[in-house]
Amino acid sequence: MPASLEARRLRKSLQGRVLLDGVDLRLDGGSITTLSGPSGGGKTTLLRILGLLGSPDDGQVLLDGADVLKLPPRETRRRIALVAQAPAMFQGTVLDNVRTGPRLAGQELPEADARALIVRAGLEPQFLGQDARALSGGEKLRVAVARALALRPEVWLLDEPTAALDAERADLLARLLRELAAAGAAVLVVTHDARALDQLAGTHLQLAGGRLLGEKAA
Repeated sequence: MPASLEARRLRKSLQGRVLLDGVDLRLDGGSITTLSGPSGGGKTTLLRILGLLGSPDDGQVLLDGADVLKLPPRETRRRIALVAQAPAMFQGTVLDNVRTGPRLAGQELPEADARALIVRAGLEPQFLGQDARALSGGEKLRVAVARALALRPEVWLLDEPTAALDAERADLLARLLRELAAAGAAVLVVTHDARALDQLAGTHLQLAGGRLLGEKAA
C-alpha cells in the first residue's frame, strides 16, 4: 500500500515571526503536490519538519497514520527523502555518497547499480569517481537525488530542485518525479519554476503568512 505523510496543525515561529500557523497537509502515495509562496513564507521550514530535520512548536507529523516520533528513526528516514536546494555532500567520491544510505542499512550497493542511479538522476557514469564536494550546485543536486534513489523512499520532499539545472536537466528531473509518483511515491516539490509547475501537474498549493492559502488541480 502506498505511504501517506500528513501534517496536522503544524505551528512554528522563529524570533517572533510565525512561519507555520496551523498547517494541515496530506501527501498520498501516487500523487505530486507542488508548493509555492513568497520568500521566507515557511516553505523550507515545512519541508524540514516533514523530512524530520526540524521540529514544530506544536502539531504532529504522521506517516501512515502513526506519529513519526514514535517510529524507529532510521526506518522513518529511509522512507522519507529530503532533497535540499543546496544539498551537502559527504566526504569522498560520488560513488561513496550514493552508497552511504545502503551501507548504513548494512547493505553494499554494487557499483553497477550506483552507476545506473546517477544516470537516472541525470549524471554521466564518469562522475562516479569524482570528489562529490568539488561538484557544481546542479551536479550536487543530482547526486543527492541518486543518493535518495538508492534507498527507494516512499515519500519525496524537494526544495527548488530545478533552480540550478538547465532546461534539459530540469525536464529529466520532472520526468523522474512523475515516474516515481506513478510507481506509488508521494512527491512534494517546492518550486517557483513555471516550467516545472506545468510539467509536474498534480495539486498546487501556496504557503504565505504561515498558512496554506489555496489549492487547485494544476
